[in-house]
Amino acid sequence: MYRLIHNFSLRDHNTFGISAIAKHYLTVNSHGDLLHFLKENNLSDYENRLFLGGGSNLLFINDFNGIVIHPEIGGIRLVSENKSFVEVEAGAGVNWDYFVEWCVEKGWGGIENLSLIPGNIGAVPVQNIGAYGVEAASAIIEVRGITLDSDSPAESVFNQQECKFGYRTSIFKAQLAGQFIVTSVLFRLSKRPGFQLQYEGLIEKVGQIGGTNLRTVRQAIIEIRKSKLPDPVIVGNAGSFFKNPVVSELIAKSLKNLHPDMPQYPIGSGLVKIAAGWLIEKTGWKGKSAGKAAIHDKQALVIINKGGASGKEIFRLSELVAEDVLRKFNIVLEREVQVVGN
Repeated sequence: MYRLIHNFSLRDHNTFGISAIAKHYLTVNSHGDLLHFLKENNLSDYENRLFLGGGSNLLFINDFNGIVIHPEIGGIRLVSENKSFVEVEAGAGVNWDYFVEWCVEKGWGGIENLSLIPGNIGAVPVQNIGAYGVEAASAIIEVRGITLDSDSPAESVFNQQECKFGYRTSIFKAQLAGQFIVTSVLFRLSKRPGFQLQYEGLIEKVGQIGGTNLRTVRQAIIEIRKSKLPDPVIVGNAGSFFKNPVVSELIAKSLKNLHPDMPQYPIGSGLVKIAAGWLIEKTGWKGKSAGKAAIHDKQALVIINKGGASGKEIFRLSELVAEDVLRKFNIVLEREVQVVGN
């Protein structure tokens, strides 16, 4: 089943709560329904296309003059298992945190550090979401969906290597942007999980809750995130607005000499990750406003909609912040949030 709506409000379909209108809005309930629509309709008839999941990583700065495709494909199924691992497939429309909780309750590990990240399964491989030392790419073994081309849509499957995962990116966000729609993702999870607890404060929080297991790690992550990040249901935001910049070890050492308290995280291959939130805080932006947009007072990496902010206001604030970080540290901040519009 699919449904095509014209002049559809996206206000309740993006976590910033931006009032934007989609000229065309398509919802589909299955892989087959999506394939049927694409074969019956020529997408080149539409000016632009956007694939929308939970809307938790988007900033609309004006109305969308094209078609928004929203997969509402549900379902979680166990594909295979042995003594050590399970393989589980989840539909693109499944809520990500619901899926994490479902796996934790089954005793399957590998994604518990990604608890409480907003959004749906379909966006997970596109963005290669990550938190607390874990990236989704470490658990994804296949991404299934439909590739769009000039002749006809084709069903496609990408293995882990073909996805070309990187820091908050993938082939679906880069080379195939706008050309591939995720319909389901296959994950491999462990029945004998190890735990990634190296991030500051995590092991202490787990210890306060109880012994180390999947449930306590998930609970610790949730409590830490809730203490730092605003609930998008209450305060419009898209989580981390900027990526943590990655620099060479030489540049990182030079920065550390100038700023001894700067948090740095070696990631191998002679590269070091710098905490973007710390950079923003040191420019004095934490808790500051620009119109109806503001930097969150507990986590400087988050831009919030104080109520009634336009996408352009939020975008302009991000520009001001990035300019100040560049001026003070000579570091370019790259947005993690996808900006939609001109």
